[in-house]
Parts: sequence; structure tokens; C-alpha cells
Amino acid sequence: MVDHMILRMFLGAALAAGLSVAGAQAGEPARPIVVELYTSQGCSSCPPADALLGQLTQRPDVLAMSLPITYWDMLGWKDTLANPANTARQKAYSKAMGKGGVYTPQIIVDGLTDVVGSRASGVKSAIAARERDMTVVPILLKPDGKEVHVSIGTGKPADATVWVFHILSSATVPIGKGENAGRTMTYKNVVRDLKPVGKWKGQALALDLPRHDAADPPHDALAVVIQQGGYGRVIGAAFIQRPDYSAQR
Repeated sequence: MVDHMILRMFLGAALAAGLSVAGAQAGEPARPIVVELYTSQGCSSCPPADALLGQLTQRPDVLAMSLPITYWDMLGWKDTLANPANTARQKAYSKAMGKGGVYTPQIIVDGLTDVVGSRASGVKSAIAARERDMTVVPILLKPDGKEVHVSIGTGKPADATVWVFHILSSATVPIGKGENAGRTMTYKNVVRDLKPVGKWKGQALALDLPRHDAADPPHDALAVVIQQGGYGRVIGAAFIQRPDYSAQR
């Protein structure tokens, strides 16, 4: 299941303890709350949600990501950033949450709360609620010239999936057809690729992620998210971007 990556277990109480300290420096949030916006260039209701997502990317306590989906491509404009993996993830959330279907703009907060993406007060309330009830599995990201070294600390045993998101920090798109024809939109923290890279069951783990894999789409940031089951509660998250991380080729 782990493509182009080396997955290894590492032992030692001292290292695990060190990660729990490194995961939250003084004055910083213990971990960011994960906010996922499911959107489309072909959706006339989405621009206000896209703007809100852009605002949330400025908050240090939030990991805000835009996940363009493919199912509105039929409306006369093929989304230039859409990824089938994003669509599959949204549908998996719908099934896990017992929803009747998918829609845009939809925001999922920390894998638990479903909010209409343009309702700023509801989104911010959901973020605040998660900050009061947050599980933290420490994650440390350390890049070098070829790889990003991911160290995951220990925690309460759980059947959780480790996800990696390749992110493009900004993309400006002139939309030629469809419901938003004539508009030029700027999207922030666009997920260009995502994949599960391992399982976390409470043990300490280390991952070595290649920074310049030819199979990856252009991106300049990376996020690691640990999620119960696969599409449940987020229990760990970390994010690294330029200048510390750059995969531009």
C-alpha cells in the first residue's frame, strides 16, 4: 500500500516523548483543525465558499484545503483542478456519515462535522467546537534535499489511516464556460493528489516521503493527516509549505 515510500517502525520512549513536546511549541496550537472544502469551478454557489476557505488558510490553528471535485464537469465547464480522488473522498465521507449524497460547496471539519461551505458562522462554530474537543497524535515533519521525514508519536490505540496530501498553495483560473463563465477565480491550498500511506494503531511510526516523485502533480506544500478508520475523526495533522518544502520542477 505504500508507494515509493519507506515505512518503518521505530522504538524508544525518549523519541516518542520528544515528539509530544515538538508537536506544540510555546504559543502554537497543539495541531491544526482540518477543514476540507469540496468545490467546483462549475458551481455558481461555490465562490463565496472558496473565498471563505482562502481566509481560513491564514489561520495558524487551521489546515484549510480545497478539494475540487469532478461531477459538475457535465455543466459545461471541465474543472481544471478537479481530481477523481477528491470526488471519491467526498463520496466516502457521505457513506461514513450516512448522508444521502454529495453536494457543493461542502465543508467537512476534522472529519466529523458537515457544514454548507458558504455559511461562515457555521464553519467557524464547527472549528471552535473541535478546538475544545481535540485529540492530538504528535506529528513532526522534517524536510531535507530529497525527502520529507515524518515522525508520528504514540497515543491511545486506534485503527487509523495516515493520509498524505500534495497541495498547491494558490491557483488562478479564468473560467470560460458554465455557471461561472467570465469569472477569474483564485483557489487556495488546492489538493492535487492524496493517498493513504500507512496504518497507525497507537505505535510510533516513521515515513520517508520523496519530495520529487515524477508521478506527483505540481505542488508546493504537503500535509499529513491521521484519521480514524479512513474517513472519521481526525486525530493528528501537520502541514509544511514553502520555503521549507517545495516540489516545483
